[in-house]
Amino acid sequence: MEENLRQKPTSILKITTYGPESTGKTTLARDLANYFNTVWIVEFARDFLQEILEKEGRICEEKDLLPIAIGQTAIENEALNEANKYLFCDTNALVTKVYSDIYYNHCTFELEEAARSHHYDLYFLTDKDVPWEDDGLRDSKEYRDSSFEVFKQNLIDYNKPFIQISGSKQQRLEKAARIVINLEKALKAGLTSLEFVELYNQNKDIDAVIHQINSVKKGIEKIHIEEHASIDNGILKYSTAEFETYISKFEDKLNKLTLEKFVPASGAATRMFKFLSDFLTDFDLENETINAYINRSKNRSLETFIIAMDKFPFFNDVDRYLKLKFDNFKKFSRDKKNYWFIKTILEDSNFDYLNKPKAVLPFHAYKDEIATPITEHFKEAETYIANKKEASIHFTISEEHLPLFENEIGLINKKQNVQINYSYSFQDSITDSVAIGKKETLLKNNAGQIIFRPGGHGALLYNLNNRNADIIFIKNIDNVSHNNIETISFYKKALAGNLLSIQEKVFGYLNILDNQTIGIEKIEEIKKFIITELNIKINSDFDEFKEQSQIKILQQFLDRPIRVCGMVKNENEPGGGPFWVKDSKGNVTLQIVESAQIDLNNPNQKSIFNTSTHFNPVDLVCGIKNYKGEKFNLLEFTNPEAGFIVEKSRNGASYKAYELPGLWNGSMANWITLFVEVPLETFNPVKTVNDLLKPAHQPN
Repeated sequence: MEENLRQKPTSILKITTYGPESTGKTTLARDLANYFNTVWIVEFARDFLQEILEKEGRICEEKDLLPIAIGQTAIENEALNEANKYLFCDTNALVTKVYSDIYYNHCTFELEEAARSHHYDLYFLTDKDVPWEDDGLRDSKEYRDSSFEVFKQNLIDYNKPFIQISGSKQQRLEKAARIVINLEKALKAGLTSLEFVELYNQNKDIDAVIHQINSVKKGIEKIHIEEHASIDNGILKYSTAEFETYISKFEDKLNKLTLEKFVPASGAATRMFKFLSDFLTDFDLENETINAYINRSKNRSLETFIIAMDKFPFFNDVDRYLKLKFDNFKKFSRDKKNYWFIKTILEDSNFDYLNKPKAVLPFHAYKDEIATPITEHFKEAETYIANKKEASIHFTISEEHLPLFENEIGLINKKQNVQINYSYSFQDSITDSVAIGKKETLLKNNAGQIIFRPGGHGALLYNLNNRNADIIFIKNIDNVSHNNIETISFYKKALAGNLLSIQEKVFGYLNILDNQTIGIEKIEEIKKFIITELNIKINSDFDEFKEQSQIKILQQFLDRPIRVCGMVKNENEPGGGPFWVKDSKGNVTLQIVESAQIDLNNPNQKSIFNTSTHFNPVDLVCGIKNYKGEKFNLLEFTNPEAGFIVEKSRNGASYKAYELPGLWNGSMANWITLFVEVPLETFNPVKTVNDLLKPAHQPN
């Protein structure tokens, strides 16, 4: 390539407009330069060809194209000396190259090389949705429209980072300015322009992606727990009479409220059957007994499964199926029967439990039906959220599982005594997280595309944020019971009544605080309420502020979404629990904390964690509207620093990724939180298939 076609090296961000004639390239380049208080360079060809027309009386010829590219490069290099962070270029060598191809059906080597090698941090492909303007040098509107796709294809062929810009002059400027600002952030974070464009085209939040990358690279600071929450120290314990009072409060208002049950149900049951899947992978039916395998692998869960196999709700269906599939099934050895039973439930297309969501698996055997978790959630809904003969349930599911849910719910609704209004939502792809490989670069597939993985349980906050009920009951899909529905309903209604009671007080105080001048006595009353009833510790310097500042502080504490969490005593289940947590500003609040968030290498922190008395919340009852009846934006009440870094592998390559703060961990970190002890009978999760053998999941 000729020396005078070389671009000068620079740290200046270079953005070029690109596209057919009369598509607004000049206007956009000029407007962006004004917006960012920097310089822009005009299209060299315009003055150059105008001079030829005036002096020689001719229009552009092939011999003019290389001088145009050289002239454009020269004024671009000169403009770098005056540029302020950014340089906006009206056209570039690739435009000239495309014109050469269109008009003359070929391009010189020098021009081809310049078009390929010239670097711009971003190309703005200006759309043809603006009025055609004839200036005497242009061809026609028809030519502009027909050549647009040629221009676009060249960007693709040359692997240039480009974003198409459409709309009015003002719309283009606003959109392009936001893109430039985000591009600069991305480049500073170590992303390439092409990666930025890919993220942009997938509607990813660039700030969120940068946070993910930085979190993986720097690690997430562990949460500092001050002490575990316990009865009368963050956890409320009510008498039966007190619970009944709250139930009455809830039932009195039942028909005036919109209620909804929110059920996270997107996960497949893979982990539920992991020990069985491991068995199929590692067991050699021809050369080993199952007992020998159990002794070799220490897979005691398999032993439990086989001994109690006939107690599972799916046993009879699988047994009948195997007897039909194999004529001589009764003659199989005990090991062979057990092997095929396990292989069938996990891999046979008629069962395929390994790949189905927990929601549609058989959990409970009744005399007249086999009930799935969906069935049990519908039954529960009838008992505590049905008003005016209706109830509403919302499931968060994986889109691929939608037909399974539709089929199951279609069968259930035929049996219900109450009209159940059900709805679904899928995890928003905007919450997906990038994966970071060993060299701190984005993990990509064989096609060079960025790999994303689900953002974790906290991604469901986006789904919850789209709900609009007055009270929302949250409960995981696998936390259902065969026998304890009356107990579950009792405490659900009591927690809802507790929420309404505390909500009334909060709303009342917020209305008082709106008056702005309320006096020291009322301020002290509200302060005492916040400390004693909401378990919020207010910093000691509060009293030093003036009245107006104190009012604002109290409003900030009160004007938040509210959650009442049912807590059970810790029965050595894995996970976290309720703790008093100190943040970076010295504030101490009640939080649900997972073990992964705590520095267990610190003896003090480990000791506090090990002495915790209660487990993660069994149930949550949430109020997501403020005292004016407006829905909160729940995304504003999270702690993004409470996320997780997970280590995974893909096709043998290890990587790290950021997961959003858990739905009831950091995602609800800045809610008003009440912890209420409830009986263990209300907590019946099914983490592995053997949990279905527990009394809560077996017939009485």
